[in-house]
Amino acid sequence: MGLRAHTALRADRAPSGGRVGCGSEPPYPGQERGAAHRSPRQLNRRSSAHYAPLVSTRNDVRLTAGGTQVRFQPADGCQIASIDVDGTELLARPAFVMVPWCGRTDHGRFRDGAETYQLPVNDPPHALHGFAREGSWRTVSRDARTAAFVWELGDPWPWSGTVTQLAELAEDGGSLTLTLGVETASDSFPAQAGWHPWFRRTLSADGQEAQVDFEPGWQEERGADHLPTGRRIAPLPRPWDDCFGMPDGVDVTLTWPGELEVRVTSRAEWVVLYDEERDAVCVEPQSGPPNGLNTHPALVTPIAPLEISTTWSWRRPVAR
Repeated sequence: MGLRAHTALRADRAPSGGRVGCGSEPPYPGQERGAAHRSPRQLNRRSSAHYAPLVSTRNDVRLTAGGTQVRFQPADGCQIASIDVDGTELLARPAFVMVPWCGRTDHGRFRDGAETYQLPVNDPPHALHGFAREGSWRTVSRDARTAAFVWELGDPWPWSGTVTQLAELAEDGGSLTLTLGVETASDSFPAQAGWHPWFRRTLSADGQEAQVDFEPGWQEERGADHLPTGRRIAPLPRPWDDCFGMPDGVDVTLTWPGELEVRVTSRAEWVVLYDEERDAVCVEPQSGPPNGLNTHPALVTPIAPLEISTTWSWRRPVAR
């Protein structure tokens, strides 16, 4: 049995300093090779903003149903700029895609077979959250409630491929389902995929702060370098910048008492909870833990793409 975690998020207890792990970072700067590491293969140091798909658009894509409107920005990493439910905005900041890795990669280095690769480092000393959030995606189909977006994976990633995001807003406007697919154009490669939503800590000026309810099987012990140590421990109380294992699938509920409930679910077994900033709480379903390119990579092959889905659903409390 997992340990049920239920906690209110207190802004007056949240740190006021700089972010520790899950922010919206600047484009990738250059990275010097670590002197203690033996000749890793250096990847191109350009920002991913320099490699765009064949066709790009600056037009936002809006999905609408019931009283809900969801707004995507394909040209800006296919981020979700807004989720408006009956006039209530759910996001404190845009939600973004994490591909081809999630969270931190140790000093930007990972191995594939006998080869060691050096990623550009954007959150020193580590590489954080992948390149997809910096890229310009193209919209390949859309209607009132659904859309499909594509981004070409390549330099500075050492392999070419295609990333697809499908979005479907439920007919009643009560949920949003997102599906990511990562395919290779030729050779197999390791990868991760997931999402990084920034849900608002409070929904109204006089509203209560979000409460988090979930039942993880374990917590990945976090070392001083903010990477998992490899040990699984009993879940600790907040504040969190931590990865949790949910072997029966991700299932996390945020509740703003008297206002709204949001449930984040996925068949994936990993979720990162981040609540160390005053305005937001992050619930991040992903295909593996931080540093997963080194410890739990999924292998993308010509016949087996990496696929992951998540559903974010919401409902108002029942009046009594």
